[in-house]
Amino acid sequence: MNGYSTSWVVRGGRLLAPRAFGIMGIVNLTPDSFLPSSRSAGPDDSRTKALALQRAGADVLDLGGLSTRPGSEAVGEEEEVRRLLPVFLGLREKPVIISIDTYRASVAETFLRLGASIINDVSGALWDPALAEVLFTWKPGYVLTHSNGMPKTMQRAPHYEHVVDEVASFFDERLSFLTKNGLPEDRIVLDVGIGFGKSLAHNLELLSGIATFHSFGRPLLMGLSMKSLFLDLLGLEKEERGEATDIASAILYTRGVTWHRVHDAGAVRRSLLLADSLC
Repeated sequence: MNGYSTSWVVRGGRLLAPRAFGIMGIVNLTPDSFLPSSRSAGPDDSRTKALALQRAGADVLDLGGLSTRPGSEAVGEEEEVRRLLPVFLGLREKPVIISIDTYRASVAETFLRLGASIINDVSGALWDPALAEVLFTWKPGYVLTHSNGMPKTMQRAPHYEHVVDEVASFFDERLSFLTKNGLPEDRIVLDVGIGFGKSLAHNLELLSGIATFHSFGRPLLMGLSMKSLFLDLLGLEKEERGEATDIASAILYTRGVTWHRVHDAGAVRRSLLLADSLC
């Protein structure tokens, strides 16, 4: 066991504290996900995939109706809700913890009213400033993610002087803002935002320097499942990156990353169980 906490309080004061690690299963409800096998073929298909993720070991199901992949175009808020609503309602009666992957205040509030437990926000509550007030009011679990720029343009020559220090400064500022204004610290986990406004060199520097972020005292969530760094490093096409994802997740677990956002909950769970047994 790596000794780092997984404890995370979500909406309603419910404590999520999986045994040694936590898994967030990705439920894409968009037709243009970067990973073809994860694209939604309709609400029934998405609900089936979501429940399969839970059975395979996902502690949280993360529903996303708006693509934030680099280069993507945003759809309107009504379309985002339209994609999310039937799947959310179909899962709400199940014994599952549901996260909503959105940076929009109105979408977040709609689903918190309906019973969502977590908001997974790629923007750090900066792209829609009204989101912060929703967080202060509802006090959900919250994924605080670092991104450099909006999705459409974030991968156009991203630049940092010292990426680890700059991401740490971002977390310091945003954590201070959120906690001082009403979101309890125990609601927050941190995601360094692999691939969101970062080059391969930036991503690798963040991953190798991940221990820096333990200083904030919050669990770390890693979202590198099937991402393009595995193309850049290993020449792997999108549907070939599962094994690399499993191995990287296990290595990062030994370095204190206890939450993992993934497409294949079963495979990553097995890798994490093995890593936990050996470290």
